[in-house]
Amino acid sequence: MPAWPGFTVAGAASGGAAGRGAPASLGLDGAVGPGAPGGAVQAGSAAAGYLAAQAGAGAHAEPEDASAAAAGPSLIRIRLDLAYDGSAFHGWASQPGLRTVQQTVEEALGRVLALPDLPRLTVAGRTDAGVHARGQVAHADVPADCWAQAADTAVRRLARLLPADLRVRSIGSVPGGFDARFSALWRRYSYRVCDEPARADPLRRHDTLWHPRPLDTGRMNQAAAACLGEHDFAAFCRRRAGATTVRDLIRLTWARPAPGVAVATVVADAFCHNMVRSLTGALLAVGDGSRPVSWPAGLLAAGIRDPAVRVLPPHGLCLEEIRYPAAGELAARALATRRVRPGPGE
Repeated sequence: MPAWPGFTVAGAASGGAAGRGAPASLGLDGAVGPGAPGGAVQAGSAAAGYLAAQAGAGAHAEPEDASAAAAGPSLIRIRLDLAYDGSAFHGWASQPGLRTVQQTVEEALGRVLALPDLPRLTVAGRTDAGVHARGQVAHADVPADCWAQAADTAVRRLARLLPADLRVRSIGSVPGGFDARFSALWRRYSYRVCDEPARADPLRRHDTLWHPRPLDTGRMNQAAAACLGEHDFAAFCRRRAGATTVRDLIRLTWARPAPGVAVATVVADAFCHNMVRSLTGALLAVGDGSRPVSWPAGLLAAGIRDPAVRVLPPHGLCLEEIRYPAAGELAARALATRRVRPGPGE
């Protein structure tokens, strides 16, 4: 499997799981492969990058030096692509006395690399307790000599150490300008709902919300279309001090992959806290007829949280994919992302 420009993958040569590059064009609930469709995705527009990713596979940009040190001559930056069942985790972020994805991975990685201290992971999306991931991405800066000794066997050894509900699918060195959080062009989530009680699959109860009333996905998509674009999503977010709630919502659609099942695809440059679960909660109320089609757009325009908006449970939500620009544009994208966007009228 070809690697993403600037991403040297560990695992394949040693018989471990083959690594991935930048995720390929969107395929809901599927594994993602390498490559920026049609050439390198430009960092200037998250929406343009997302639309380019729909066009099909194309040629890769020329790779840069994958061994560039991230934070000094003795350190190298590595990227990890992860998947996990969030049911038994208290979210991503480390918390004293609780089982979290971050702490579990850091402990295993520290052992594989024989580090004196635990590595510190920076993640693309800090998922809440109960939220799943197929396409999570993180990075860490580690001693270059430790990485050189462990690179060929890292994926296989991590698979032996990690629990069954967590996997590192690939790990490799990346350019120093790569930042798992700030270099991302967009993130894609899915939310899975079953709206026919007789079709509720007990084997999928940990990743599917059972909704008691039938949903009209046509109404839901009509309401969702009015929310697309760059807006202040304060009505659908839990505010945090000093953080903006302005986001660029690129895609919000509902489809039925099987009878009795409705799945939302939600793509944005970034998401504020509870944004996906609040948006999908508002759309369920439209879909089952509890609210008019115009209701979500009215909430968005009002700009304040409405207690009538239901924040859906976390278990139906999954982080599916994160897209990054070409290696030469990573640092510029990270710098642009760090700039706080003003709200309307500011």
